[in-house]
Amino acid sequence: MKQDSTRNTAYTVDCDDYVHVVKFSPFDSGDSSSLIAYGGKNYVVVGACRFQEEDAEVEGMQYKTLRKFHHGIRVDAIAWSPETRLDALPPQIRFCTAASDRKLRLFTSDLQEKNEFKTFEGHSDYINDLVFAPKEGQEVASVSDDHTCRVWDLEGNEKAHFVLRSPGMSVCWHPEEAFKLMVAEKNGTIRFYDLITQQAILSLECEQTPLMSADWCLKNTLKIGAVAGSDWLIWDITQSSYPQEKRPVHVDRARLFRWSRVNENLFATTGYPGKTTTQLLVHHLGHAQPILTGTAAVGSGLTWHRTLPLCAVGGDHKIFFWVTEM
Repeated sequence: MKQDSTRNTAYTVDCDDYVHVVKFSPFDSGDSSSLIAYGGKNYVVVGACRFQEEDAEVEGMQYKTLRKFHHGIRVDAIAWSPETRLDALPPQIRFCTAASDRKLRLFTSDLQEKNEFKTFEGHSDYINDLVFAPKEGQEVASVSDDHTCRVWDLEGNEKAHFVLRSPGMSVCWHPEEAFKLMVAEKNGTIRFYDLITQQAILSLECEQTPLMSADWCLKNTLKIGAVAGSDWLIWDITQSSYPQEKRPVHVDRARLFRWSRVNENLFATTGYPGKTTTQLLVHHLGHAQPILTGTAAVGSGLTWHRTLPLCAVGGDHKIFFWVTEM
């Protein structure tokens, strides 16, 4: 694992294939290392990593592949289950993927003999995002270009179905708001649904399109962020249904928005993959300009480490990692 200062990438991991999506596990797996999953053309790789920023005995970064799962089709999105435990006997890895064939796949493995997967079918168009229920992990929510958000149990049965007014781009489930689901639509509307009454209870408006990505701040349940057009937008849901702050950041269009998991003022955005590079920007709400600018060769995916101000983007046969200040 080498440090690469020229493009201010802190670390890189070499991969066998183009990385379409990359996702740190947001849950404590009971192990000192962090789990990361990435998806290529027809497989998902689960690995474990440690960084010198958290362990003085590590030089730079340590990375180990735990298992490669055959997927058979390009991986478009990955969600981790909170039931993933490395300290259990036997260990359990559980995650769900969305693929270009409009199906969800739930993988469960003990990293030895047991490797199972189930397929969930029901969406009639491309699935853009998915997430596990953050407490028990007994349900998965997904959003699609078919103008629906669906909630599934782990057998693939549909438990709830919300009709949207445009393609669903992002879906978030907050550990402190276990009975609410946040759904962001391409038309610039973000809605919160009560999962008990299955009714919409609150909506936010971007007033611009296309909304490509939105996220619910882990450290502050009142903060929502999104990218629409070439801007990032931030809401405090107690103040207004319109954004309190917004700023143009990407020359072309913005693609992804992700809050840091350790600081409610820190977030990252990516631009659309250009002809050669994708721009990653890390922003802090106390600063007028981005605090970090990175580039990755045709990058895709964006994910933050669970306990460090460190984010990763996938790219051509590589994962790129950037470390920023708090």
